[in-house]
Amino acid sequence: QAARLRAQGAEVIVVSSGAIAAGRHRLGAKEERKDIPFRQVLASVGQSQLMQTYDRLFAEHGLVVAQTLLTRRDLADRLGYLNARNTLLALLELGAVPIVNENDVVAVEEIEGALIGDNDNLSALVANLVDADLLALLTDTGGLHTADPRRDPDAKLVPLVERITPEIEQLAQDTETPHGVGGMVTKLQAAKLATSGGADVVIAGGYEPDVLERLVGGEALGTLFPASTDRLESRKRWMLAGLAARGKIVVDAGAAKALLSQGRSLLPAGVREVAGPFDRGDTVPIYGEDGRRIAIGVTNYGHQEVAAIRGLRSDRIAGVLGYEYGAEVVHRNNLVLL
Repeated sequence: QAARLRAQGAEVIVVSSGAIAAGRHRLGAKEERKDIPFRQVLASVGQSQLMQTYDRLFAEHGLVVAQTLLTRRDLADRLGYLNARNTLLALLELGAVPIVNENDVVAVEEIEGALIGDNDNLSALVANLVDADLLALLTDTGGLHTADPRRDPDAKLVPLVERITPEIEQLAQDTETPHGVGGMVTKLQAAKLATSGGADVVIAGGYEPDVLERLVGGEALGTLFPASTDRLESRKRWMLAGLAARGKIVVDAGAAKALLSQGRSLLPAGVREVAGPFDRGDTVPIYGEDGRRIAIGVTNYGHQEVAAIRGLRSDRIAGVLGYEYGAEVVHRNNLVLL
């Protein structure tokens, strides 16, 4: 399918796991041992096996593959983010098919579940990284359903999700996959991230015949999540990824409305709570009083400064701090809404 899409002029990136499983098979290791150092050993052995398989399969169709291993640290750093973007775009321009995976050999936190952690979110990060038009998340359930179709025979497919609301999130009952990390919850997380960056997302059945070609051709399969915004500039997509985010700012209902509906900046008067640490110039997530993350932005003040001026009018900033870096805690030009 990827080869036929390439022949049609489409550019394809594959986000794949399987290094640990391939390493376990190659070494004949037992399933019982799951400590982190040993799993890193398995990933180290398995990664070459995985790439040999991809190289052989794609070579049969005259295509060259390129191994691309990423970590959260690579993408959290702005320069690293741009370097990864430039490399992937250059590979696509040369006609190669990048095979992307998180680097399990060094990303201890990923294996423990505290970093990128799953290929759903990794694929959304990559989609934003390269300005992808479509992110296809393939699953064994065929899309988002009203219940888990493997347990409930009355579960119905949800064909279209215009916006990922709390009600939609409640439909995603996370289930462990037998050979990897993630489930429908992580797929919804990925869909929210990718659509916020300007890509359409489809969750569809991986066993559906010619599923990728049919999706690219516009056929309605699985669950479609249309892009929720126009294409964001690269800097804002990096902010949206949230990999360098620190701390937390909670705003009141009035400030949330001003941000979401009126395109305003975040002023200190609307700040209810602050959790550090973060410094001036850091990327900080912004939450509503209901606990939902509504935005992320580059702050003009550190956490101690924001705590000191929260709830105050902007004309009192200098009097409280003895200086000011502007009337806004986060200017609207440095803000990405979720």
